[in-house]
Amino acid sequence: MASESAAAPHPRPVDPPPVRRMVPRDRDEPHRVATPLELFFDLCFVVAVGQAGRELAHSLAAGHYGDGLRGYSIAFFAIWWAWMNFTWFASAYDCDDVPYRVTTLVQIAGVLVLAAGVPRLFATQDLTLSIAGYVVMRLAMVTQWLRAAASEQGEARRVAVRYAVGIALCQVGWVVVLLLPDAARPEVIPLGVLCELAVPVVAELRKQTSWHPHHIAERYGLFTLIVLGETVAAATVAVQSAVDEHEELGRLLPVAVGGLLICFAAWWIYFARSVHEHLHSSRQAFVWGYGHYLVFGSAAAIGAGLEVAVESAVHQAEISATAATATVTVPTALYLLTVWLLHSRHTKTGLAQALAPTAAVLVLACTAFGGSGVLAAGLVCALTVAVGLLLHSREG
Repeated sequence: MASESAAAPHPRPVDPPPVRRMVPRDRDEPHRVATPLELFFDLCFVVAVGQAGRELAHSLAAGHYGDGLRGYSIAFFAIWWAWMNFTWFASAYDCDDVPYRVTTLVQIAGVLVLAAGVPRLFATQDLTLSIAGYVVMRLAMVTQWLRAAASEQGEARRVAVRYAVGIALCQVGWVVVLLLPDAARPEVIPLGVLCELAVPVVAELRKQTSWHPHHIAERYGLFTLIVLGETVAAATVAVQSAVDEHEELGRLLPVAVGGLLICFAAWWIYFARSVHEHLHSSRQAFVWGYGHYLVFGSAAAIGAGLEVAVESAVHQAEISATAATATVTVPTALYLLTVWLLHSRHTKTGLAQALAPTAAVLVLACTAFGGSGVLAAGLVCALTVAVGLLLHSREG
């Protein structure tokens, strides 16, 4: 046995990928799919999404609507914007060597720091930890663009330089925000957000980067799946905790069924049609990509709303049953309307064209049902999918 063990071959070590030039990938590259690093990136980012959703649920259940929505919009912007910038860069310049991987892992570390600061942001408006994590992510992105600039020439080089300079200047601005008095921050933060949003528009004014339409559509779809999965998980934990503590399954069953129908319909409606063929120009891509702030944000907020609805069902929320139902129906209606604006309206005609906006209005109307409103909203969403399938079969 000893001789056999000694003679056994050792596994061959896996060599790290060689360092490469950061050259753009082919926009028409076939079979361009998400990499394991991108999937790991998404899973780590959804930790911050879940943290923001939980804090939003606590604020809404306590009736602190203004503070909750303000904190959620700031935290979710930081998460979404860092994720989005990496995603579009990786679609154009993914060289998958050691420096690229290490820089991406630094961005992941940054979002975990940001996530750790989310409770403080909601509780005391303390932005220090969240901004620190955000700046780490964004400065890592600067190094990626500088690598791209060093490998490019002509206008492509200038695009990469404009990205690097623009992002770096924005981070200086966020550090300055920490030095301002608390009273001045609400006025300055929107300006910082606008500056961040303007960087890609200015950088790609004359030449667009070589992002891959099919890859981008897949990446956004995968993140939508993960966010919806986080929503289901949050609702499941809330229901389980309520059952364990109160044993009132009869009160919780309508919320659970309605929430599940909403999540199922949200998945079905988003993936009803492929959207990559619509992403031709930078103008279309910017509107579509920026619009997903509302898609992702509303999808995660549905989970927060379901937590509130569960607390309301067992009389733990400090708000009325109607208000608790609104925490579910409002983000659901926003999700339906935004997905229609970005996806459905480009591929549907006739009666099907008006299906999602009509469903959004009906979901909002379900708020009037109070404690039964979540179940009613879920039935409306399920009916919307069924009618859409019927209309599609008639068109075929």
